[in-house]
Amino acid sequence: MTADGPVVVVGAGMGAMAAAARLATAGRAVVVLERAETHGGALGRLTRDGFAFDTGPGLLQLPAVWRDLFLKTAPRGRGRPPGELADRVDLREVTDPAVEHRFDDGRVARLPGLSPGGVRRALDGVWGAGAGERWGALLGRARGAWEESRRPLFEEPLTSTARRDALHAERYPARRRGVVRRRAPSLAEMARAELGDPALASLLTATAEEYGLDPARAPADAAVLAYVEQTFGTWYPVGGMRALADALRERCEARGVAFRFGAEVAGVLAAGERVAGVRLAGGETVAADAVVWGAPRAGVRAVGQSRFTLFLALDGARPPGTAHRTLLHAPRRGTPAVRVLRPDDATLRPGPDVETAVVSAPAPAHGADGLDWSDAALVARWRERLLTATERAGLGLRERVRWSECRTPLDVQRETGAPGGIIAPPALAGADGAFLAAPNSGRLAGLYRVGAAAHPGGGLPHVGMSGALAAGLIVEGPDWRGSY
Repeated sequence: MTADGPVVVVGAGMGAMAAAARLATAGRAVVVLERAETHGGALGRLTRDGFAFDTGPGLLQLPAVWRDLFLKTAPRGRGRPPGELADRVDLREVTDPAVEHRFDDGRVARLPGLSPGGVRRALDGVWGAGAGERWGALLGRARGAWEESRRPLFEEPLTSTARRDALHAERYPARRRGVVRRRAPSLAEMARAELGDPALASLLTATAEEYGLDPARAPADAAVLAYVEQTFGTWYPVGGMRALADALRERCEARGVAFRFGAEVAGVLAAGERVAGVRLAGGETVAADAVVWGAPRAGVRAVGQSRFTLFLALDGARPPGTAHRTLLHAPRRGTPAVRVLRPDDATLRPGPDVETAVVSAPAPAHGADGLDWSDAALVARWRERLLTATERAGLGLRERVRWSECRTPLDVQRETGAPGGIIAPPALAGADGAFLAAPNSGRLAGLYRVGAAAHPGGGLPHVGMSGALAAGLIVEGPDWRGSY
């Protein structure tokens, strides 16, 4: 067992708060130091004129990660308030459809949630007999990759070079037809080889793009993301994703976690080979027996992409049958799909005769290796590009716009601290470890990492698991391997 002294958690993102809640429940004294003036990290919120928008991820996969956290950190004893996630957040499955795909030639595929058979029938209806079977076979192979890699890649901490090396190998058994045999195929190559029709293949690649991955670079193992989504569903909390962040902060405070906002941590203090606390930007030091680092690491860029987002306040009620999530596929191969989120959520709008829409697409990072997102003309071009995509798809949004606001990769960098505004993707096996995140244990004894830059990578389920993994290592010791 490790020492039971105080713990400093750096950052108030979702992974950091997940660790803080679990550690406080285990009896540790926990203080969270956050450079910003609010909690939630990437789960930000834009409000204006009675409209509200999520500025980060708009949907949730694998909600079991967060249900487990709330269950295991719930207050105990008679007279205690209900403590499970369902008591705090109205979490609803997105279905009928789970996702709508629109193509430039007018084809529309509306795919149901949690129904592999329904998905196959829908694909056959759009692409002809056999399309659903090819899709089902691909996700069947993705299931095998998920089952083989799930525990070491998602449910166990990453603490050593040897364990990292074990995840370098490809798990997805890609068929190499039409693919160079000297190396494993990328996700894009695998999708074209196994699904045939380029439009059908783009269903898989567009899903990976939503996680910040470039399909031309991502390994075939990224197919597990589509498998997880189809198998476990996609969920939305009423009130937006910010409702989940608010509930988690409330849980932390109920368990005795202290928060200090506007407290930027400049570095970690050491005593020999062990962590001793942290130093704040103003020179103040905070002693600790363990430090959980949940903030982005300066100068270290993730392997993913950033995102350009357009928030639309729309006149007119949301049309009946509107899909919550629509992906607009570009006519030119290799051009990322545009995502449109239109939640049927009365809490996000000032009245019944208006609607919100969040339109976004993968975008180059800010900085020398990407684009200069401080350029107003560049921002205007991207705004027009996204509105044109919605017009081409027949969504009829442009003429209803009351006002709009843009969020660029530079804004993402400013708000989250992520270098270049890059959104870290989930960790993936294969590609010689290029898509693995940093280990949960740090260079000093007592130093741990959580959040999108730490194992098992970005995405809400993964950062939630990072908090569980770090807490398990602190409470149970370095040999701990089970789910916390």
